[in-house]
Amino acid sequence: MDKIERMKELIPVLQKAGKAYYQEDREIMSNFEYDKLYDELETLEKETGITLAGSPTVSVGYEALEELPKEAHETPMLSLDKTKDVEALRAFIGDRKTLLSWKLDGLTIVLTYGDGKLQKAVTRGNGVVGEVITNNARVFKNIPLQISFKGNLVLRGEAIITYSDFKKINEEIEDVDAKYKNPRNLCSGSVRQLNNEITARRNVHFYAFSLVRAQGVDFRNSREQQFLWLKDQGFDVVEYRMVTRDTLDEAMEYFSGQVVKNDFPSDGLVALYDDIAYGDSLGTTAKFPRNSYAFKWKDEVRETTLKEIEWSPSRTGLINPVAIFEPVELEGTTVSRASVHNISIMKELQLGIGDKIQVYKANMIIPQIAENLTRSGNLEIPDTCPVCGKEARVLKTNEVESLYCMNPDCQAKKIKSFTLFVSRDAMNIDGLSEATLEKFILKGFIKDFGDIFEIGRYREEIVNMDGFGEKSFDNLMASLERARHTTLPRLLYSLGIANIGLANAKVICKEFDYDLEKMIHATGEEISSIEGIGPVIAQSFTAYFADEENMRKLRHLLSHLELEEVKQENRLTLEGKQFVITGSVEHFANRAQLKEYIEQRGGKVTGSVTSKTDYLINNDVTSNSSKNKKARELEIPILSEEDFLHMAEEEQ
Repeated sequence: MDKIERMKELIPVLQKAGKAYYQEDREIMSNFEYDKLYDELETLEKETGITLAGSPTVSVGYEALEELPKEAHETPMLSLDKTKDVEALRAFIGDRKTLLSWKLDGLTIVLTYGDGKLQKAVTRGNGVVGEVITNNARVFKNIPLQISFKGNLVLRGEAIITYSDFKKINEEIEDVDAKYKNPRNLCSGSVRQLNNEITARRNVHFYAFSLVRAQGVDFRNSREQQFLWLKDQGFDVVEYRMVTRDTLDEAMEYFSGQVVKNDFPSDGLVALYDDIAYGDSLGTTAKFPRNSYAFKWKDEVRETTLKEIEWSPSRTGLINPVAIFEPVELEGTTVSRASVHNISIMKELQLGIGDKIQVYKANMIIPQIAENLTRSGNLEIPDTCPVCGKEARVLKTNEVESLYCMNPDCQAKKIKSFTLFVSRDAMNIDGLSEATLEKFILKGFIKDFGDIFEIGRYREEIVNMDGFGEKSFDNLMASLERARHTTLPRLLYSLGIANIGLANAKVICKEFDYDLEKMIHATGEEISSIEGIGPVIAQSFTAYFADEENMRKLRHLLSHLELEEVKQENRLTLEGKQFVITGSVEHFANRAQLKEYIEQRGGKVTGSVTSKTDYLINNDVTSNSSKNKKARELEIPILSEEDFLHMAEEEQ
């Protein structure tokens, strides 16, 4: 094929993949495949001397989304030229002292300080224009809000979420489709929240990797001195080693051994000349600075045989393909399965049973298929769901093909949706594990949510089931009785509407004055105009209530519930006030219930005491707890529950 024609083919493929990854937090091809195509395009451009418009080798990043304010960077944030060859890295270092550090895999942030205080935080965006996320940065776990240096300071760093926090957060998400794919996607979504309370719960950490400007400070022409100075100001700085070409091998041995032990995601290393003046004198290319260079790990690739594709259904109907192959050793562990993500990727790889495939671990962590050597393409996409046996159909959304079960009564959909329905943040029904729900559904006891509250009619059969008995049944009935009394946000969340989490449910309920009928009949425009919601969520919301069968099931459920009334005169009595709750509570079942009480009245509850906090609620008013001490330092009133309730009543 003509080289220019091949370039024309590659550019839109890479553009689409890049937009999906950076702007929409989804993956339509593996990093391995993207890098391979990118390198092919770059080689063709060098061979022909031609660079076509829109090539990702000259464009930097992607456009920022609309939800957050945009702001231009003082100086463009360029990408780094990269290599997987240690000798190319050694040649770059030459005879210069060089800082070699982790290339963290998160979201790049620019911080600006003035008069010793954090003034602004902006994401990288497209390298020229980013999104302002200052309020979110204030709740990162380790960013200093105040520093001793009073001059103008601008620095860059990476916001990340650790693997352990990623795992913990994903384990709390019961819907498999709502789980995050990797720490980077979770971090991106967390950093760019409109509600920084969500950001605060995500344990985002920030590691500085570049000092842009520190007014009036002499760093003795050394990048390392900048790093040490930033440490003295309270910043966590990315781990580094000072290397020369002669000591590079020793450093590489350390980093390659450490990467598999790290709790944080990284996708390589960054080499940066220590000599500031020399590095700056080199200038930049159209895309890359010449004072730094990125090294990406050569993926450990193993050849194996594809044994089968396992089709894994979920409550939304999506049936995910999972590749099962002969076990191989990768990065120190035995691997025998890898997600294929969707039908589009499966077709692109031309997978077939018995094919010889190459597998690797993306970022040395997540098993992926790198290449299919045989490409038999003999794999048949099932036309029936593996759980219910009814029709399964391939549907295309945003140019990506995926397999869905079309049966609304599929047991898999019911089990997952019922698991969400009874979960703690939804209807909070004890005694109904996923295994128990599965038994009840397969026996025909439960067909919709309302049936759960009629389970008593099957008492005799249930008490004689394995794992059940009179006591278990009585406990379940008591739990159901408690669950009948609930709030509208919990009810809305429990319905399992796509993209409607508890936080979104609260926002929507508040916007419609806790009037369910108004919400049911709301238009997409009304929903999408709510701050923090947007058109995707609005479409899911309105489509759910437009479905007659959904409405029938909802009416059945409502016949068993008593929704807590939110009085109009009480609803906004605490608007604009920010609270922190600590210690045990007496007048409420738990702190979550007290938080709910405050939020229903327009107040806000955060996790830590700051200058923005209006009140700290603690029944032990005189204790010397860290939060009490902080409140006293900031002259913030400390209220007992009784003090708080008295104040809330007076405000009515």
